[in-house]
Amino acid sequence: MTPDIDTLIALIRDKQIGDRRLLVAIAGAPASGKSTLSERLHHHLGGDEVGAVVVPMDGYHFDDAILSARGLLPRKGAPETFDTGGFKRTLDAIRADDDDVYVPVFDRHLELSRGSARCVSQSHRIVLVEGNYLLLSRSPWNQLASLFDLTLFIDIPLPVLERRLVQRWLDHGHDEPSARRKASDNDIPNAHTVQKSSILADVTITAA
Repeated sequence: MTPDIDTLIALIRDKQIGDRRLLVAIAGAPASGKSTLSERLHHHLGGDEVGAVVVPMDGYHFDDAILSARGLLPRKGAPETFDTGGFKRTLDAIRADDDDVYVPVFDRHLELSRGSARCVSQSHRIVLVEGNYLLLSRSPWNQLASLFDLTLFIDIPLPVLERRLVQRWLDHGHDEPSARRKASDNDIPNAHTVQKSSILADVTITAA
């Protein structure tokens, strides 16, 4: 199924039951377009003014100091380099809907998370959660899927993902050999993990 944005909005609206808060997962490999789709959905739903908010998984990156101490800094972005427990506790609090919840947001220019950078307030009734590993079948990530009311997965051919991931490093000023090495060492294996080890979503969005 390759629904357009209007169809996706209708699917989300159809899942709303009264005033109950709705959690929507938007999953996919790195460079698949999750952030772009999340922002488009947020905009078409009416944004903050009508109660929609985006919660990015990337805010739960472990800090570089922790990754260095654990020998994981070269693997930053892999499943084991995120605070999965903290992320789940945040989603549990959002699901409980008892109070405002403040979430961190990853700053790609600084390469670190800014704590309490976004508020999921009582007025937010649609929460768009986006990230690579939301539907990963391995522990501890497999504790998340049951928290979502609707799951979307962006399915991109691996050769396309690989080109995009190399281009990311080129855009950051790396030369061609360095960009290919950095993508091959970490980003591309992470993309394979997402593509091969995620459970089936309610809706799969295919793109070239």
